[in-house]
Amino acid sequence: MTPTTSTTQPLVLGVDTHQRRHHAALVTAEGRLLADHEFPATSTGYHQLWQWATSFGPITQAGVEASASYGAGLTRLLTAHDVTVIDVNTPDLPRRYAHGKTDQLDAHAAAMAVFTGRAEAIAKDTTGIVESVRMLYVARASAVDEATRIGNQLRDLVTTAPAEWADRCRAATTTAQRITLIEALPAPAPKAKLSAPAAAFVRAGRSLLTRYRLAQREVTDLTRELTALLTTMVPTLLARPHIGPVTAARLVITVGENIDRMRSEATFAKLVGVAPLPASSGKTHRHRLNRGGDRQANSALHMIVVGRMKNHPPTRAYVERRSAEHKTKKDIIRCLKRYVAREVFKDLTTDLGALDKL
Repeated sequence: MTPTTSTTQPLVLGVDTHQRRHHAALVTAEGRLLADHEFPATSTGYHQLWQWATSFGPITQAGVEASASYGAGLTRLLTAHDVTVIDVNTPDLPRRYAHGKTDQLDAHAAAMAVFTGRAEAIAKDTTGIVESVRMLYVARASAVDEATRIGNQLRDLVTTAPAEWADRCRAATTTAQRITLIEALPAPAPKAKLSAPAAAFVRAGRSLLTRYRLAQREVTDLTRELTALLTTMVPTLLARPHIGPVTAARLVITVGENIDRMRSEATFAKLVGVAPLPASSGKTHRHRLNRGGDRQANSALHMIVVGRMKNHPPTRAYVERRSAEHKTKKDIIRCLKRYVAREVFKDLTTDLGALDKL
């Protein structure tokens, strides 16, 4: 659709983002679709989109799908122009069932999600140190997965060892023992035929061992680099019991550098899936477990709670008291996760709020 009119009233921009193309739509102050157009997902395309949108009138709000992934580049440009970017990740399913799905319809729906208030989450700031933490965390998680995968392959290889090694391999029940076993095996002669299972077993084991050590070294190096960043960023959070660099990194990534986008501690609790949701109807008044939110952050809170339940005296005293009240272990953990979320939010607000002073 080409420009046909302009207005002095603020417009709402909606963008359906993809890897190579973004589709943009403009909605008027009355909620009417004004125009839409497709642009390449490049730096030049982002500027073209901005110039096109502002040719119709001022833009103060924008709904961007996948603002932290496919829409990250556009989100940075819009934020630099003082546009409030709202993250639109949940589709309007009734609208989609009624009208179908196209890039134009999705862009319009993103704008309407902001216009109607259905989407309210302000997009994360991906221009600072928290984005660096996210990248290192992703690389570390990949290295951990690789080390785990190779460790499982070592286990499988040892389980099916040739007869001459079978008894020794059966006694190796941990990864460390399997590594020691493989290192102790005599190297096959340079001209040994790998058609012999014994020679192939040694060759395969040492190949896996080399890659396992490389992955483990990557995990160690990335953990050290993450720790160095986080020690400067969130010292208050790291001082809490059973909060290490990996769990701290996950929580920091979930919140984002612009923690002021969290309106309250309750907003954070809902984001990490520890705020019970109302499920009342008629004469029934109750709450149900929140299975939504950021599940990785929820998992980080779970690990903190489980660690404290083992050897943190105040937490152990709480568990004993609640158990005496006939609370189940699951209920106690849910209560503790809510408490830890409150504690974490306070620390993150203190630490991330001071980033500009570093």
